[in-house]
Amino acid sequence: MAFIDSIRNLFAPAREVAPEIILPAPSTTYSLQPLTEKQSKEVLRLNLRCFRNGENYTKYTFAYLFNEPRSISYQMTTAEGVMAAFVFVLVNQDGTAHLTTIGVAPEHRRRGLAGQLLNHLDEVLRAKGASTIVLELRVSNLAAKQLYLDAGYSLVNRLTKYYSDGEDCFLMVKSLI
Repeated sequence: MAFIDSIRNLFAPAREVAPEIILPAPSTTYSLQPLTEKQSKEVLRLNLRCFRNGENYTKYTFAYLFNEPRSISYQMTTAEGVMAAFVFVLVNQDGTAHLTTIGVAPEHRRRGLAGQLLNHLDEVLRAKGASTIVLELRVSNLAAKQLYLDAGYSLVNRLTKYYSDGEDCFLMVKSLI
């Protein structure tokens, strides 16, 4: 049975989980730092909390992202050392970057963490010579859509039935030059 579960975990996103009661975290300061494979278990747990019942990455996807030479990742941690947010981006040789995933712990949302990660990414990507960054976004994720519009992204296309549950996505792009 464990063998079958391990095969299922290779191909299937994380299972649906029960609702979580979210209370805002106490006020704290945050620091931005590179995310390394040492934090893979922590980022996997946070990913499951950020994308409940959605397109969750498996531990194998994160293992790929941590080991892919084109991948860049960062985290925001609290003063107490708890991961509050993360981001992964892949940089292609043609000067385009793909924002693969970004997540903020529910209790730390509405504090500007995603915006700080996006601003930092812009600087890092420009320094690496990237000219454009793209991302896909669930049509129903209105808060994230506004975040990206405020950060200078533009809606360029709607892709039908993009996600495994049949939901459409928006393709968004931002020029870095």
